[in-house]
Formats: sequence, C-alpha cells, structure tokens
Amino acid sequence: MDFVLTELCQQVMTARGAERPLHIRGGGTKRFYGEPVDQENVHDTAVLDLSGYQGVVNYQPSELVITARAGTLLSEVEALLAEQDQMLAFEPPRFGEASTIGGCIASGLSGPRRMAAGSARDFVLGAKLLDSSGSVLAFGGEVMKNVAGYDISRLLAGSLGILGPMVEVSVKVAPRPFEEATVILELTQAAALNNFSQWRGLPVPISATAWHAEGSGPQGRLYVRVSGSGPAIANGVKRIGGEAMDPAAAFSFWESVRDHTHPFFAARPLWRVALPSNAGALDYPQAFVEWNGGLRWIAGVSDAPELRSIASRLGGHATLFRHGPGKPDVPVFHPLSPGLSNINRRLKQELDPTGIFNPNRMFPDF
Repeated sequence: MDFVLTELCQQVMTARGAERPLHIRGGGTKRFYGEPVDQENVHDTAVLDLSGYQGVVNYQPSELVITARAGTLLSEVEALLAEQDQMLAFEPPRFGEASTIGGCIASGLSGPRRMAAGSARDFVLGAKLLDSSGSVLAFGGEVMKNVAGYDISRLLAGSLGILGPMVEVSVKVAPRPFEEATVILELTQAAALNNFSQWRGLPVPISATAWHAEGSGPQGRLYVRVSGSGPAIANGVKRIGGEAMDPAAAFSFWESVRDHTHPFFAARPLWRVALPSNAGALDYPQAFVEWNGGLRWIAGVSDAPELRSIASRLGGHATLFRHGPGKPDVPVFHPLSPGLSNINRRLKQELDPTGIFNPNRMFPDF
C-alpha cells in the first residue's frame, strides 16, 4: 500500500474514532450536485481529499479495460484512451479541468452517447472501496465474469460517496467510431419525440440526440448524431434528413451538451427529469431534450411538487440538478418509496455503520 493511500486510511480511522464526518472530495467539480453542504464551515480536517491519489494502474487496449486510481484526471484517462482510438463510451460530463475518474463514477452521470452505449454504471467492472474501519475492500475485477454475488462495484456508481470513497476503479472502454456526422432539423418538441419513436425501429446508428426550443415559441432545433462506418452514416443521414452540420461545429456542440457549457444549462433552477422515452412532451417552455426523449432538462420551474408528480405519473423521476443561491426548499433527489428508502439505509449501515462518509449528501435525513 503506497504512502498516499496509507494516509487516507489513517485519516478515516481518526475520523471514525472521533465520530467526525468526512466530506469526500476529488477535483471538486461536482460539489454542486446533491444536497448542499456549507463549504465555508467544512474544515480541511473534515475533507478526505482523493485528488492526490492518481495514476493509471493498468490499461490493456486489447482487453478494452482501464484501471485507475480515483484522483486520476478524467482528461488524462481520455487522452490515454484516444492514443489507442478508444473512449469512455458513456461520455462522462466534465464540469471543469479538475474532473477525476473517481468523481465521474461516484456521480454516475453520463453524457449524450448514453442513449446508444449505456450508462456509467454499465461500464464499471470493479472498484476498491475504503471503508469506515480504514480497510480497503475490493469488489468485482477487470473482466465481466469476475462479478459474483452482489455487484457492489456498480452499486457504488452514482452513490455520491455515501457508502464510502472509491480509491480505484476498473472501467470497460470502447473503440471510437470510424466516422460521425450531425444533422439539424427545425421542428417542435412533439414532432421530435414522434421522430424518436419512428427512428427506434430503423437500422440507423444514432449515437446522440438533442432538442431545444428556439425563442419563446414551440419551434425548436433537433440535433442528431450518427456514428459508425461511412456507408452506415450515409444511410442514416439519408433516412433522417435535415441539414448537415460542419464537423468542427458539431464537435463543439456535443461537447457543450456533454459538459453543460451550452447556454441553456446556465438557467437556475435546473431540473434533470428522467422519463420513459415514449413519454409525451412536457408543458414547460424552457426545455432541453436528450437521449431520444429519455432525459428532459427543465428550467424556470416554480412548482417543484407538480413537476415531480408529473414525472412520477409518467414512470420517471425529477432531480433538482442545480439550484439557485441558498438552501432549496425541496429535497434535491426525487423522494424514495418507503421500501427503497429502507434498502438504502440498510446499505449505508452495512458499509458505513458509523455514518462518517458524506452525511446528508444524497438524502437529507442520513
């Protein structure tokens, strides 16, 4: 065990002995996500800083897997993969240059390609977890067949550190597409959702979609990216129609959607609404639709309970992704049913019995 990891283990043991909470931090680019923490009153001794625990442990391009320490910069991982024409297929968002691979998996967030490739959780093969006793627990491995029993490594994806800090993670990677092209169509949200339904039944290699309103009217722009071989792209573009987008402009656009630098994402409050892809258009004027209708970003909502009621009725859920100044008057994450809440509490109790890791980060009451 190297010096940095030893120091982290000792810090955890000290916090447990003092029954003092620890706030897990990597690059700090996702502090906004989850229940708000008073950063001004979080002293350095109460922060478990993983940013210094860096480095790629193992990368086998032929096996399509990379293992890296949690503090390794996401940009470093992606640059290494790009040298071998490979990528993180779920296109994790980078909310700043300091984004780390550990924070990427702990947040569980995926970018535009998630609709075609799968979520961040789907690509986690293994993880090492630092538990509240200061021990390092290993789950999963570097191949799919290593998973037996409870798949704890994937359970950690999206847990926001409430079960403990991941100090190492193994992730499945994918080859980069041979070619990509993006087309733009001018149409309403309802028409875009209707197109999504039709395209799902066609052999078209769509890897990302994004619709947003233009002005205050119902009309908007739909961006569709197709990825694959040259003939497949040509066939896809022909079936979809629309106006071809300049490749450099298309690359910049999808980066802005992935990393939330597109002007739409500056709105506050900003809601992240996950719905079945066949759900109809929501009656909110400030909307941005991704994943063939499976992800709706909604801004300017004044009635949070109503939005959550609509999402629940349609079989989805609504997260207050970014809120304005001050503490929000509703929970950040969609309230769980009693059964699911009980399961989460039992998991927290099992992996972090003293409750020192990221208390109240995901749920206001534990």
